[in-house]
Amino acid sequence: MAVTETMKRRVPLDDVMEELARAEKLSSRDEALARAIAIVTFRRLGTLGRALSERLNKPPKDERLMHLLATGAAQILFLDVPDHAVVDSAVQLAQNDPKLHHAGGFINAVLRRVAREREQILAESDPWLDTPTWLEERWIAQYGEPLAQTIAEAHRSMASVDLTVKADPESWAERLGGVLLPTGSIRLRERTAIRELPGFEEGEWWVQDAAAALPARLLSPKPGERIADLCAAPGGKTAQIAAAGAEVLAVDRSAKRLQRLEENLARLNLKAETRAIDAEKLEAEPFDAILLDAPCSATGTIRRHPDVAWTKTEEDIRKLAGLQGRLLDKAASLLKPGGRLVYCTCSLEAEEGERQAESFLTRHPEFTRMPVTPDEIGGWGDCITPEGDLRTLPSQMALAEHDRSGLDGFFVARFVHKGS
Repeated sequence: MAVTETMKRRVPLDDVMEELARAEKLSSRDEALARAIAIVTFRRLGTLGRALSERLNKPPKDERLMHLLATGAAQILFLDVPDHAVVDSAVQLAQNDPKLHHAGGFINAVLRRVAREREQILAESDPWLDTPTWLEERWIAQYGEPLAQTIAEAHRSMASVDLTVKADPESWAERLGGVLLPTGSIRLRERTAIRELPGFEEGEWWVQDAAAALPARLLSPKPGERIADLCAAPGGKTAQIAAAGAEVLAVDRSAKRLQRLEENLARLNLKAETRAIDAEKLEAEPFDAILLDAPCSATGTIRRHPDVAWTKTEEDIRKLAGLQGRLLDKAASLLKPGGRLVYCTCSLEAEEGERQAESFLTRHPEFTRMPVTPDEIGGWGDCITPEGDLRTLPSQMALAEHDRSGLDGFFVARFVHKGS
């Protein structure tokens, strides 16, 4: 099961789903359904765990059985799947597993009770239930309890689908039936097959969360500039820089991820030099600007990837913070005098954001911060910190339609080399 494998191996659900789809030769439709079930299970894992625990005399020792119950309960409570179909499917899955075949009657009884008591379970649900305690404590300490709770609540909603277009966003928003956000991204009103939308085949736009599109905007790439995009895959930011007419070097340590980046650029009819190498080992060459989207805990993407909340630890944050500092130092060594450096992470954690910016400036007095201004991001000044950095939160970008609100949590700092 995808949920069990993700928890056991502490790897991204996307990777597990890709392996599962290949091994089981799943159709696109079956893969999409399996992915939707796994995602909602992780999104409401705390609620599901409590609901099941209260309805079990003794929790099962086999974690796969508990996860099977959780995925069944997730469908009953949060997905539009008939109760009887969920129960029958869960029982069948157990019967096909030599270690779980004895549990059919137990699964049937538990899931039918969940279905009968659906309203009670949903009424008792608390936003903090679906956030691990260690993250709850961190966010309350960093943001204060009221704001931290809005973040936890936002994580229980499905992420929106945002697009970045090459040009003429107003026209494309109308053509795609989307909402043009103040930052320039287009938010789709309905979830639909991306490949079937106008402009996909022609390479006129690409999927990119509204927050993820801001770092490249703040880099302000110019035609003819030599720019490095470090840790570049899957390539949304590379595409933005290339579309602006800059000469881009896209660097990523994963050749597989870099291949996907190249495929994306080919669809978009954009060009970039690619190099599969650890950014720390990149040979010194002067760049006009560098975008460093550093590896991080990705806690800012929990709306989109809810498994992150349950597979990352505080130790991961500590290790990644060390890597981020080294990458910042490397990036500083690759810039021309007067060059620009944009550092970003899709993390909500201060160690990977605000503290990294301050530490960098302490280590590198030859750099100064270039504050973000509201007019650069569509007048959206609420996300600019007192220091002038950018901090977006999942609970921001509220729209009238709740299911289209929110965006990824990002931190962005911009620095300029003082040399002339």
